[in-house]
Amino acid sequence: MYDYDLLVVGSANADLVIGVERRPAAGETVLGSDLAVHPGGKGANQAVAAARLGARTALLARVGDDAHGRLLLDSLRAAGVDPAGVLAGGAPTGVALITVDPSGDNSIVVSPGANGRLTPDDVRAAAPLVGSARVVSAQLEIPLESVVEAVRHLAPGSRFVLNPSPPRPLPQELLDACDPLIVNEHEAKVILGGDDGAGDAPEDWARALLARGPRSVVVTLGGEGALVASAQGVSRVPSVRVDAVDTTGAGDAFTAALAWRLGAGASLPEAAAYAARVGAAAVTRRGAQESYPTAAEVDALGPAVARGGSR
Repeated sequence: MYDYDLLVVGSANADLVIGVERRPAAGETVLGSDLAVHPGGKGANQAVAAARLGARTALLARVGDDAHGRLLLDSLRAAGVDPAGVLAGGAPTGVALITVDPSGDNSIVVSPGANGRLTPDDVRAAAPLVGSARVVSAQLEIPLESVVEAVRHLAPGSRFVLNPSPPRPLPQELLDACDPLIVNEHEAKVILGGDDGAGDAPEDWARALLARGPRSVVVTLGGEGALVASAQGVSRVPSVRVDAVDTTGAGDAFTAALAWRLGAGASLPEAAAYAARVGAAAVTRRGAQESYPTAAEVDALGPAVARGGSR
């Protein structure tokens, strides 16, 4: 019996968001909207997204002993996330500086702060928490060695999901544990390291990544949906047509939903199709955690729409 459907091991940031008509070029200053401060960070985002869908969720992270840290803890509790694994102190809470243009696209710069102080020793001390989850999800806004340490404490029969963002080369131990590895185009190319034999199509990237060791791979394609790959083959998952307002945190909502559904017994294509609906719902509202839908709101979305078929 698992205590949690999903444990997220990752980052917690305060998102400082400014709307802009366009992003500035080098050396240019542009005027933006009033500054908005939201709870964020890829780890905290995933935990909140899963909890809002109904998953029993916990977070292992580090925040500062400051106002931004308290903002994050309040958001986690309000969403129903167990914050027992959230450590405080060591550095200021991480901050993400985000600009959002009228189309909803964003650019992000992250100051890791306390996230960079979540050490392998912290993860070892939390080994009972890691071992109590059916699925463990991680990203790379915390030290890579801490993510590797989490893999070493997985419960027998549990599942590990990794979104390697920001991307970097991954050790074999981590690649072998991924089920799935979730990447966008940029992340796929960084991990493949300029492999000339990887090909130009998402199907090619997925197969090349699968050959590196993960048990399964998901390639997210924005408005084109996603692609899933495993020993059973490669298939497309259609997108859901919505009017995007703000894409901040949508990828985190996708990852959280997919991880939770996999733990609940869904197949990889089924879980990815559900995750696409969750991500679509998230982009119809501003902010990251504030935009995440409940299960009822996901069910109210229209059907998925295939665009262009398989390549």
